[in-house]
Amino acid sequence: MLKLFDSYPDNVKEKLLFLRQLILNTAKDNYDLGKIDETIKWGQASYISPTGSTIRIDRIKKSPSQYAIYFNCKTKLVDTFKELYPDEFVFSGNRAIIFELDDQLPVKELKHCIALALNYHKVKGLPLLGV
Repeated sequence: MLKLFDSYPDNVKEKLLFLRQLILNTAKDNYDLGKIDETIKWGQASYISPTGSTIRIDRIKKSPSQYAIYFNCKTKLVDTFKELYPDEFVFSGNRAIIFELDDQLPVKELKHCIALALNYHKVKGLPLLGV
C-alpha cells in the first residue's frame, strides 16, 4: 500500500502521508470503530471502517498544487461539513475537501470530519450527523 505513495512527487507525497496518518490516528482515537481497512480504490489510497463510509485521498492531477480528501458523494457527509465548517475548508461539490500544498490544515476540524465519515453508518440518520 505504501508503495502507492512513492508514485507521487515528494511535496505531494508528504501531504498525502500526513492525511493518511491523520485518518489512522483518528480511527485509533475512536476505539469502537473496529479494524480500518486500508486499500486502493480507483487508484487512490482508501480507508474504511466497519461502521463507516470510504475515505479516499489523492492529488488533483489537473491542478498540481492541490490535493484532496474524498468522501462518498451519495452520503450527507460533505453537505454536513459545509454547514459545520463553511470557512475552514474549500469543497468540491458533495464529494471532496480540497487543499493547496501550502495550506495550513485545520487539523481539529479535519479530524472531526474524518471521525464522522468513519462512523457514518452509526450517525447517518441523525440531524447534522449527531453533532
